[in-house]
Amino acid sequence: MSPQTPYVSRRTASFGENVFTTYTRLAQQHGAVNLGQGFPDFPPPEFALEALREAASGYQQYAPLPGMPALLEAVAAKMSARLGRDLEPAQNVQVTVGATEALFAAMQAFIDPGDEVVVLEPFYDAYPADIIMAGGVPKFVALEPQGDEWVLDFDALEEAFTDRTKAIIVNTPHNPTGKVFSEAELDRIVALADRYDALIVSDEVYEHIAFTPHVSIAGRPGAWERTLSVSSIGKTFSVTGWKVGWTVGPERLITPLRMAHQWIPFVVATPLQVAAARVLQEVETNGYYAELEGLFRRKRDLLLAQLRGTPFRAPAPQGGYFVIADSSALGYEDDIALCNALPERAGVVGIPPSALYSGAHKHLAKHLVRFAFCKSDEAILEAGERLKKLS
Repeated sequence: MSPQTPYVSRRTASFGENVFTTYTRLAQQHGAVNLGQGFPDFPPPEFALEALREAASGYQQYAPLPGMPALLEAVAAKMSARLGRDLEPAQNVQVTVGATEALFAAMQAFIDPGDEVVVLEPFYDAYPADIIMAGGVPKFVALEPQGDEWVLDFDALEEAFTDRTKAIIVNTPHNPTGKVFSEAELDRIVALADRYDALIVSDEVYEHIAFTPHVSIAGRPGAWERTLSVSSIGKTFSVTGWKVGWTVGPERLITPLRMAHQWIPFVVATPLQVAAARVLQEVETNGYYAELEGLFRRKRDLLLAQLRGTPFRAPAPQGGYFVIADSSALGYEDDIALCNALPERAGVVGIPPSALYSGAHKHLAKHLVRFAFCKSDEAILEAGERLKKLS
């Protein structure tokens, strides 16, 4: 431990700067087109902004611990329809500070020191940190690129499960690969979780940005009683700054998560919850979900078309708003060297996927780069023109 930081806990001593912070700073330094961090550079839909304006003039005090009743009801209605079961708002839903806090609270609620949590990689970078902060041990299983698909090796997944396995985190649509897990794949994951009596934490924040049918694992046979489904308002409505999320599950899992949540933020910002509730109510009848899928399908295809004139080669993701591209034609030593050079050399920022792998598997990302297409058409076109100069 550094003498400059004598009070740092063992849990946090290994943490460095978030990779997205690093490359956003590089984008600013070089005036680069930022295709790194996953947030839109275009405004939210007008009905979301109107909901926020209206909520700003309403009730401004603490919300109830579970969440504002209107938001609990809206989430319960949405997930009842998806899962084919009647959910009780206060018993089956907990509102959180985005999906990020939901994931953290889940680990705090259920993971004891030494418990193992299975994580599929590349991963959303909060997963290992959340597990470590709870005293748990992440066990990593790598998705493998095969042609235009990312494949989960179920033999490797089964080997990762032990009598110490407490949970598995599933992310579909998957960040960063864009994989959307099939019903057959989800059923095999449920069977493993059942065999080892493991919790399933399902991160579904890209649920409405799927170009092939997305299925919630909680709706698969045998999954409900051991599954926490996590999502949020941010990605779906381009309001990542609202930080309003939720967790859905059986009362026996929601209650301990709520007990952890009360000591993390206590409650979530009241006007933002009110606005989120109105947005979820309106979207059921205004056709927005179909428009959203079409918007991001078009942006995905625009970025892929731009990359065809560059040294990068990329398959079409099945969901989410990231493309994983092969950069081996450029001859860089690894993905970090490439991403460090791109802002100055090409005026474009991408993310090195090795930051989203465990140490044992970082080599799998050696010639990969992640680009986000949740950007304006102008930004995508400009990035493409700049990247073409690398040819």
